[in-house]
This record gives sequence, structure tokens and C-alpha cells, in this order.
Amino acid sequence: MSAITLLDGSIGQELVKRSGDRATPLWSTQVMMDHGDLVQQVHGDYFAAGASVATTNTYAVLRDRLERIGLQDEAPRLADIAVTAARAARDAHGRGRVAGALGPLVQSYRPDLCPPAHEAVAIYAEPVAALATGVDLLLPETMASVDQARGALLAARASGLPVWLAVTVMDADGTRLRSGEPLDALAPLMAEMPPDAILLNCAPPEAITQGLPHIARFGLPFGAYANGFTRISEGFLGAAPTVDALERRSDLTPAAHAEAAMGWIAQGATIVGGCCEVGPAHIAELARRIREAGHDIV
Repeated sequence: MSAITLLDGSIGQELVKRSGDRATPLWSTQVMMDHGDLVQQVHGDYFAAGASVATTNTYAVLRDRLERIGLQDEAPRLADIAVTAARAARDAHGRGRVAGALGPLVQSYRPDLCPPAHEAVAIYAEPVAALATGVDLLLPETMASVDQARGALLAARASGLPVWLAVTVMDADGTRLRSGEPLDALAPLMAEMPPDAILLNCAPPEAITQGLPHIARFGLPFGAYANGFTRISEGFLGAAPTVDALERRSDLTPAAHAEAAMGWIAQGATIVGGCCEVGPAHIAELARRIREAGHDIV
């Protein structure tokens, strides 16, 4: 039997849902500013469901995102709020780790808009510094191209903390990054500067299942956390998108999600959880299935 790290599920989408507010381009950052108490509550619910990691609500706490509304200088303060909430939930639970989330620069799923790696490293220096003193590991996530992954990985590794790199694959072809590059194109980067784990995230479970054998070849600890969207729509790829441009799947029940994730564990994954539209009920069911199979959640 295996030791399995159980990630939490959606943080941003869960906050937006619980706030009841209209979606904005600032996504969960806006919710954190308006309803700060919800952040610790969400983390606490995931720990109660069985998760062993809290992912900070810092995916979009980036200077380039905040510049749109003139709040770029608030980035360090917002990162501190997010880290404090995750740590408080972890401390109340009595165990677990805190992962500092680093989202893609400019816009999700648009690596064509992202600065090249050598520029991204300097831009990421501020959010990395804001997270590094309060988290147990860094999680650059939803990286959609090899170069985008390189920039985030370089910046995160400079912190000296463990780094889990999460890349996102195409909805209809889980063997390719959203840039169109094959997952195998990451191999030189993984050999040059291996992260402590390589993950697939924010893609349908079916695409994740396709892609896992490819990242398993890198010889690193690996895993995945899928989203619950029908697809990433063309509307969401436009300028300043909001999450209401995306449609939630009706068939990704907690049981269906757990079945997919248990399949990843059977493929050798040791880190599993959920991304957008995967909530505490999904994580609770997955925790139950993991334990039922005789694995330990660590």
C-alpha cells in the first residue's frame, strides 16, 4: 500500500460560490478582499474532509493581475492574508502542510501572453518572497507551456523550499500541454532542474488519465488534480475573463471524481486532489476511498 498526499480541492471557485457575489476578473482575490473570513473556512472544510495540504488563495495574487484595478502594491499584503488563513486552518486542524500557489502570469491557459522565462523569473521574485516564509512548499500551477514552466520553476527553486510543479494539458488531448507541445517536451527541463514532484492540473479527469504515463517517465514523484469544467471555452480565453464564461460538468460527482483519482493512484500517482469545481464533498469521498483501499494519507 502507498502513502498518499491528499490535496484540497478548488479554493478560488469555492470562495466565489460561497460569497454569492458576481464574478469579476480578479476572481477569488476579490472575494478575499471582500469576505476575508471565508478563506480560513474553506481551508478548514477541506482539512475536515481529509485533505493533508492547504493550498493558499494566491493563484491570482500577482502584480500584473492587480494592476488592472490599481492594487498592484497590495500584492504582498494579500499574500499575507492568504497564507495566514491557510496556516490558521492547518493549526486548528492540528496537522498538514501549506502549499503556496503561484499562478501563471497575465492569464490562465494563455502561455502566448506570458513573458519569456528569463523575464518571468524576475516578476515571480516578489510573490515567491511573499510566500516563502509562511508555507511548507511552493506550487507553481496551471503552467501551460515548457517555457512558462521553466520561468516559474526557476523562481520557485530560488526560495530553497520544496517545489511541486503542476502543468495543464489540453481538454481533448491529455498528452499535450495547452501550448500544443507534447508533455514529453518537459523531459529536458525535468532533468536539468527537477522539481520535488510533477503534477497535472486543471484539465478534465479523462485528459489527466491520458497524460499521467508521460510524466511518470520523468522518474519523479507525480500526481494530479483535475477540474470539473466541461471545457475551457473560447470566451474564457479572451481579455479579462470571468469564471462565468466556464460551464460546470454535471457528471463529475464525488463518486466519479474519486473513481478517476483512484485510477491515477493505480497508475503510480502519490499526490492527488481536485482543482476548479471540485469541492469538499469530492475530497471527503476520495479520502474515504483511499483509506478503504488500505493507503495512508500523509
